Amino acid sequence: MNPLINELPTDLGKEEIERYSRHLILPEVGMDGQKRLRNASILLVGAGGLGSPLATYLAAAGIGSIGIVDQDIVDHSNLQRQIIHGTGDVGRAKTESAKEAIHRINPNVDVQTYSTFIQSNNALELIEPYDLVIDGTDNFATRYCVNDACVLSGKPNVYGSIFRFEGQASVFWAEKGPCYRCLYPEPPPPGAVPSCAEGGVLGILPGVVGLLQATEAIKLIIGAGESLVGRLLLFNALGMTFKELKLRKDPACPICSDTPSIVELIDYEAFCGVPEPPRKLNTDMEITVKKLHQDIAEQKDLVVLDVREPHELAIAKLEFTQNIPMGELPSRLSELDPSANIVVMCRSGVRSANVQQFLLQNGFTNVRNLTGGILAWADEVDTNLPKY
Repeated sequence: MNPLINELPTDLGKEEIERYSRHLILPEVGMDGQKRLRNASILLVGAGGLGSPLATYLAAAGIGSIGIVDQDIVDHSNLQRQIIHGTGDVGRAKTESAKEAIHRINPNVDVQTYSTFIQSNNALELIEPYDLVIDGTDNFATRYCVNDACVLSGKPNVYGSIFRFEGQASVFWAEKGPCYRCLYPEPPPPGAVPSCAEGGVLGILPGVVGLLQATEAIKLIIGAGESLVGRLLLFNALGMTFKELKLRKDPACPICSDTPSIVELIDYEAFCGVPEPPRKLNTDMEITVKKLHQDIAEQKDLVVLDVREPHELAIAKLEFTQNIPMGELPSRLSELDPSANIVVMCRSGVRSANVQQFLLQNGFTNVRNLTGGILAWADEVDTNLPKY
């Protein structure tokens, strides 16, 4: 495999030779390989679960320049897996927390931070200064955006994704093999694949997948080994198994084929069917936690249907609710009165919105969704309630 970085900078200094000595004695790396790492620039899209091990190990390996794109701030729920951030970083921008941690590991790394979302109006500009991009995102709109920007820029996209106990990794590089659209031509329907926030994730899992991505990036830079271009690596933590799928370039791919229909970045939220946030609460269809709290205090006749799973109820539960997990609802529909005044709730309001539509389609006449779910209740009504 030819190295991605050909230009070699000046010789390594004494401190660098000592720092990277275990690399230097590897014939596949050596002095030239370490110079390539020092001369390389990588853009990390995301400073969360995957971005944490990526930033940590790429910095330690001696990558010369690392860019970090992330809009979020550090939350307590991140700390179980996003190891680059600590308890004292809660409330800080993830980009700043990650930059500080990188410099603790290796002060020689140049770190550029971008506290923004990567999207069609800035993706090409963000990617342009970097040799390769590593995708550590958790939503389909951003994955398609990163993929398309990399194809249009001619740059490798080191891909990884995680969910519950499973992860996958690959390298999408249109000049040498398939791109992300060759594997996933269309996004799944909105809500069909729950996020990690909704479905959960084993805290160790992003460490495994992130390190696979970091390994691929280093191999591309120094030109060692066989990359994951044209291969999808699947990891199952419960079974402790790795499987490999061969990937082929789609001759009809809308962006990386010989006759592409996509020649510029598009509206990825619209492409993935991401609904725009409502500008004003529709009180006929939704209810706030404060209004629900008031209705409960006034003993209004209503049914609060909690559609979360039993293991979620063990974390936080409201005593006045009736629980039917979303997956069991079709077989337990007879337990509900179609004419009752029903408020549906879940963790954040996503699953409950889907249940609301299901009930309305099955003859229920008065169903509202609890905006923000139990997380909003913990923020605005009962701050002693744990959030997850």
